[in-house]
Amino acid sequence: MPSPVVIGIAGGTGSGKTTLAARLARELAGESVSCLSHDAYYRDQGTLSLEERADINYDHPSAFDNRLLIQHLDDLRNAKGVERPVYSFVTHTRTEKTVKIAPALIILLEGILVLDHPELRNRMNIRIYVDCDEDERLIRRLKRDIRDRGRTIPAAIEQYLKTVKPMHQQFVEPSKRYADVIVPRGGRNQVAIDMILARIRSILSGGGEA
Repeated sequence: MPSPVVIGIAGGTGSGKTTLAARLARELAGESVSCLSHDAYYRDQGTLSLEERADINYDHPSAFDNRLLIQHLDDLRNAKGVERPVYSFVTHTRTEKTVKIAPALIILLEGILVLDHPELRNRMNIRIYVDCDEDERLIRRLKRDIRDRGRTIPAAIEQYLKTVKPMHQQFVEPSKRYADVIVPRGGRNQVAIDMILARIRSILSGGGEA
């Protein structure tokens, strides 16, 4: 199996990373594609109480089990399937379930801090940063936390002001400098999507560096 093309997609919370990854996966439906989300690789905090887990800064790089993610990424790059963790944002810990991820020619890796980690960056063929207005990101974040993660509006706002915004300014936004492509409007930017798809296909066909 040829060496897969690894595409890293970073950006702030609510910027449209997941939407862009989904658009790329749909456009590449005829190809072999696997998707990994950095959010699945939060450290397992099952030994802590729920109150202690809720106090952890989940927007700091130390919150992620990057060693496991790198191991899984390397396994996929070597044509080996992996069992991806399943993380619960309601209980702030991993569940007992896993999801089988098969090796593929194209690997989409998305998350707020995937460009911040040098070992992850070094494994990427294309590095993308999704840019988005701060107010729009906040609104999307609040809607998602309330709808999908069982948070109240005051709790979601407190977390945003206490950790999400400061960590974005300290770690996420600066990682933009490592991007090959900065994409405004995420999954709605058809011109950028077409350019990225063309680059992926060029690498797969041997027309670009892998």
